[in-house]
Amino acid sequence: MASVTERLERALQREAPSWGIRPVPPDHRRLSGPDLAVLWGDLSVGLLVLLTGALLVPSLGFPRVLLVIVVGSTIGCIPLALVGLAGSREGVPGMVLFRPVLGVHGSYVPSVLNIVQLVGWTGFEFWAMSLVANRMLHVSYWFWLAVVAFVCTALALGGPILVVRKWLERFGAWMVAGVAAWITIKVLTTANLGSIWHRPGQGGLPFWLAVDLVIAMPVSWLPLIADYNRFARHGVSSAAGTYWGYALGNLWFYALGALLVLGAGLSDASPVGLGQAIAALAGGWIVLLALLVGETDEAFADIYSAAVSGQNLEGRINQRGGVMAVSVAGAALAVWLGLRPHVAVGTYESFLFLLGSVFVPLFGVFVADYFVLGHQGRLTSDMFDRDVRDDGGTRRRRVNVAAFSSWVIGFMIYQWSWTVPPGLEGWRRAMNALFHRWLHLPYPLAGSRWGASIPAFLAALVIHTFLSWSVGREPGRIRPPEVTEG
Repeated sequence: MASVTERLERALQREAPSWGIRPVPPDHRRLSGPDLAVLWGDLSVGLLVLLTGALLVPSLGFPRVLLVIVVGSTIGCIPLALVGLAGSREGVPGMVLFRPVLGVHGSYVPSVLNIVQLVGWTGFEFWAMSLVANRMLHVSYWFWLAVVAFVCTALALGGPILVVRKWLERFGAWMVAGVAAWITIKVLTTANLGSIWHRPGQGGLPFWLAVDLVIAMPVSWLPLIADYNRFARHGVSSAAGTYWGYALGNLWFYALGALLVLGAGLSDASPVGLGQAIAALAGGWIVLLALLVGETDEAFADIYSAAVSGQNLEGRINQRGGVMAVSVAGAALAVWLGLRPHVAVGTYESFLFLLGSVFVPLFGVFVADYFVLGHQGRLTSDMFDRDVRDDGGTRRRRVNVAAFSSWVIGFMIYQWSWTVPPGLEGWRRAMNALFHRWLHLPYPLAGSRWGASIPAFLAALVIHTFLSWSVGREPGRIRPPEVTEG
């Protein structure tokens, strides 16, 4: 007689088959453009997005905040949709897309960095949800951390198709949208909009650096998007659904976060402060509870994608075992943050900028390689085999020095252009010594007036395009998958 665990495993495999890093075959590609619009629209909203929107004020006045949000969302969602399109065409996860670009062994570097950032996001999500839940029902932060970790892990074990079809489209996304609409209406009807519109900003945050803070959210999903869009039926419709779903949600919640500061009198820009403001404004803790339930989807995506990135390092890793390991690591970080709440709040903004500095130029390299140079369909079967004997396979497994050089230069340009916030004084001193004292360059570049994301992305894209044209690359053809991985 089958055990409960075996029956659960069979049910999960039937409803939500796990797939490794090889291309997903057509019969497993079940998500439509509207499905992905729901998924990415839902992932673009949440408590941490409100928190990030709150960081834009009072440095900027509200009209300028709206312009920053529109510009940042419009720009930031373009590479998100492009990488999603590549994932749906090739049918592989995000980190596997880098095998032809960086080399198989070279793709391990962004995979490790992605796992680190996703464990970080998981810890921040667990921490924020547990803090707010405990403020609603005073049991214990540690009790709520256990509950949050259990729920998010269960969703990650289900996988993207199960979560989109069974949870988001039937309940989760509509609940979050309804609650967010109610909060928005309450803010707009109770705040003095005329006073908010004409209130000047206090300064201290350059326009394009503020745009970077908006771009940081869609950029944080760049390493993950192909993990989900590989299950898309059609590439173009999935890219359109991704772009509009994420852009609209990002616009909405960034603006709402700023309005909560300016219109609801929010003085504590932390998860607990946001929770108190929402509960007081929108009619009690039940509204916040519904919003909190919707936040579980972000943590689900972080956990699931970290496990998939681990499979790029070692294909024999069991995906669901990886999910459990990432959840444990995220919970451990949430324990650490729970013991140091002031460190957690002060670190969040720096965490966003550091993510941008790593992944913005990396995907500049990818966009150059895949879309500008047209190097598509180069995931040959030997890139998935551990033992490769032919010279061509060995060459494709080596690290691509030109691509890595472009990535590193883009990273350094981001650091040169970025005004390092308080809390990272050691890093600021190191960058000042490198650029100002050693290289005799002005630091930061143009006083950060141009921001950091756009210069870093364009530099990586242009440099990789030039180096690849100079050296020359050898395209191949994708081959159908031969075995199923779990």
